[in-house]
Amino acid sequence: MKIISHPIFLDHDNGTHPENRKRLLAFGDLTPEPLLLDGEPYLELVHPQAHVELVRSHCENSMNLDGDTVVSPDSFKAATCAVGATIMAMERGDFALVRPPGHHAFAEEAHGFCLFNNVAVAAQVAVNQGKKVLIFDFDGHLGDGTMDIFYNSDQVLYWSMHQYPAYPGNGAAHEIGAGKGKGFTFNVPLPAGSGDDIFMHAVEYMLPAIERFNPDVVAVSAGFDAHQFDPLLQLRATGHFYYKVGKLLAQTFPGKLFGVLEGGYDAEELPKLVRNFIAGVNGEKMPFHEAGTSSGMRIWETYELHLHLAASYLMKYWKF
Repeated sequence: MKIISHPIFLDHDNGTHPENRKRLLAFGDLTPEPLLLDGEPYLELVHPQAHVELVRSHCENSMNLDGDTVVSPDSFKAATCAVGATIMAMERGDFALVRPPGHHAFAEEAHGFCLFNNVAVAAQVAVNQGKKVLIFDFDGHLGDGTMDIFYNSDQVLYWSMHQYPAYPGNGAAHEIGAGKGKGFTFNVPLPAGSGDDIFMHAVEYMLPAIERFNPDVVAVSAGFDAHQFDPLLQLRATGHFYYKVGKLLAQTFPGKLFGVLEGGYDAEELPKLVRNFIAGVNGEKMPFHEAGTSSGMRIWETYELHLHLAASYLMKYWKF
């Protein structure tokens, strides 16, 4: 797994917004992708044309799409290229280091810092090729846009673990999909204060059921705002977890994995966490060491209550 990135993602200029260009500048000099794919022709796989034109117009006029989603004249091009880079990552098994992020974007609504849903478009490209797709979203916030887009699909299994309650407010254990997609949404709500021990337990507990889905493609919505120093949440994951989960996913789904950046708002920590994850995927030594974290008894009790409730809803469809 290699990083795919480009300076165009810095052109999405939203000033001192938490999701700002410093997030990527912190990575230093990255080799730009020489032939970056323009994702605009692929947007229609997920987003109606009316929504695309609304986003284009708002960007041209620097009109915020909502209270959290700030744009500038070059944001539209950055966003379409973020989609393109994510498709390239899917095709190559790489990591799309992009902004704006995507997992809060609904089919017809820009939302939560996100203009278009990068991972959803890439997943739909794969679905249209006859493939089954697992989207594992370990961002500390629920990817409510991604979940909504595939809530009725049995070709995409969406698996999220996220702080609960927290923004955007949903992602409870009983939300497991609808119609033919019932049983194809896995939500693992985590209480504030959850450390590495809970994060790894959540992954390892759900993984046997996830494996039975037998995906052809595994997309990782890789947000790093569950880190203990991130300013937007109260979770306590460390670089040790991101390394271990990268290694576990690569071993479980060899040759099927790609990633795309979602959240992570501590610019000093973000490059370390991304590189730890990629090193885990690649079977390399962990480049950045950080002491692991553990969770208190009350936090474990709350977590296990949510976990077993989620499993009880899903047991009709999967074996754990």
